[in-house]
Amino acid sequence: MEKLTLVILAAGLGSRYGGLKQIEPVGTNKESIIDFSIYDAIEAGFNKVVLIIRKEHEAAFERVLGSKIRPFVEVVYAYQALEDIPYAIDIDPQRNKPWGTTHAAYITKDVVGEPFAIINADDYYGKEAFVVMADFLKNEVRETDYAMVGYRLKNTTTDHGSVTRAVCQSQNDYLEKIVEVQKIMKKGDHFEFENDQGQWERIDGDALVSMNFWGFHPKVYPLLADVFSEFLKDDVAADPLMAEHVLPTAVGTLLSAAKITVKILSSSDKWYGITYKEDQPQVMEALKSMKDAERYPFDLWQITK
Repeated sequence: MEKLTLVILAAGLGSRYGGLKQIEPVGTNKESIIDFSIYDAIEAGFNKVVLIIRKEHEAAFERVLGSKIRPFVEVVYAYQALEDIPYAIDIDPQRNKPWGTTHAAYITKDVVGEPFAIINADDYYGKEAFVVMADFLKNEVRETDYAMVGYRLKNTTTDHGSVTRAVCQSQNDYLEKIVEVQKIMKKGDHFEFENDQGQWERIDGDALVSMNFWGFHPKVYPLLADVFSEFLKDDVAADPLMAEHVLPTAVGTLLSAAKITVKILSSSDKWYGITYKEDQPQVMEALKSMKDAERYPFDLWQITK
C-alpha cells in the first residue's frame, strides 16, 4: 500500500489558551480536534500519523489519543527539542519556547520519507480538505511542487480576541506571496489589523489565508534546513527567548527564491479552531451538530474502517 502520511503540529505551549489545548476534549465522546482530523485523514486514504510533541507530553498524548488510534493507523511520535537544529548556536538556558513550526516540520525528517500533509493540532479543517490534499499527494506532488488548502479570512477569526493569519496572494490557483499578519480582529462588520506603527488598518474579509494545511514532498527537508539555519544565524540573537520561525514564512522565502511552487487547493467545508478558551463552546456545538447529522459516529474509534 502506498504510504501517505499526516504530520500534526502539537508541540505548542498554548500560551493564549492557557493549557494543553491540543488534546482538550471538545467532542461528545471526549474527543479532541485531533481525533476528528485523524478520522477524516484515514477516510481520505492517509495511513500514517506523525505527532510532533514535546517529550514530556508523550504519556498524556498516548493515554488520550495514541492508544485509541493505533488499531486504525500507524502512529509515530517526533519530539521537538530546542537542541535538534541544523545549525549550531548557543541556546539561552532560560529559553523554553519552541522554535516554531518551521523547526517542528524539520524535525520529522528522520521519520518521514514519503509525501506528507502537515496540519495544526487545534484546527478543524473539514473532510473535503483531506480528500483534496490526499489526491494531490498521490497524483501531483513533485520534489519542489507543493500545495496548501486555502480558507477565507472571515471564516477563520474569533470573537474573543486577535489572531495571526498567513495572508496569501495568488494567481491561477498558485501561491505567489504569503505574509504573516498579526493582531487581526473582527471590528463590527469588517476586519482590521494593527500595523507596525500601532495603527489599525482594514483587511479584506475575503482575503485568502493559510491555516497551516500544507502538502510536501520529502525533498522539502533540505530546503527547510537551509531557511531555518539562516534564521538561527541572523535572527535569534535579537530575541533569544522568544524568536521563532513559522512555516508560512519558510514557504514565502522559498517562493521568493523561486525554489518551489505551491498549488492552492480549496475546500467548501467550514474551518473551526480554538485560539482562546472562549472559542471552545462554539467548536463543541459545531462538532455535535456534525455527529447529529451522521457525518461522524458517536464513537470515532469503535467502528471498522
